[in-house]
Amino acid sequence: MDNFAEQLVKKNPTGSEKTKNILIVATGIAVTLGSAAYSLFSIGRGIGTFLMIMVAAAAGFATFFFYKNTKVEYEYTFTNGELDIDKIIAQTKRKEMITVQVSKFTAFGRYDQNTPEETADMTVIMATDNIAEHEFYADFQHEDYGNARLVFVPNERVISNIINSLHPSIRSKVKQELQSSYISDLSSDI
Repeated sequence: MDNFAEQLVKKNPTGSEKTKNILIVATGIAVTLGSAAYSLFSIGRGIGTFLMIMVAAAAGFATFFFYKNTKVEYEYTFTNGELDIDKIIAQTKRKEMITVQVSKFTAFGRYDQNTPEETADMTVIMATDNIAEHEFYADFQHEDYGNARLVFVPNERVISNIINSLHPSIRSKVKQELQSSYISDLSSDI
């Protein structure tokens, strides 16, 4: 029987990303409206009017295209010990981010203040919703990225499949750490 789990995670923009997106969209709208207004009030001036109409159309299209592409989701697919993560942009474009055998994980756990620091040679792959309290990390060697750390937000089913596919030398350690952190989470809620 195949072990399979799939999860879709919507990325929440950070504060700086929101600010940048608002500025770019506002600038695009201003350029579009300004170009359109100039072309309307300069009727009969020939090529200049035509160029401003083209600028207005291009700015409008670029603004729409940029705004549409700020919608990002991540799809986690776990199949028989292999974890695939794809980035989905605007619900139309899919880009494969990484594929890794879970048995090659050298560390796995909650991504919090107790997580070992990233090293200078480590490639960090972010596939998260940007809500820190439920993020996990996985460290591993990858043929393309070298020493890598994946930061993501797997649900219980994906976590369970990952734990069952971990190398036995780290599986018991991870189970113990997750169980103790789960118990501490429960006691803080009481």
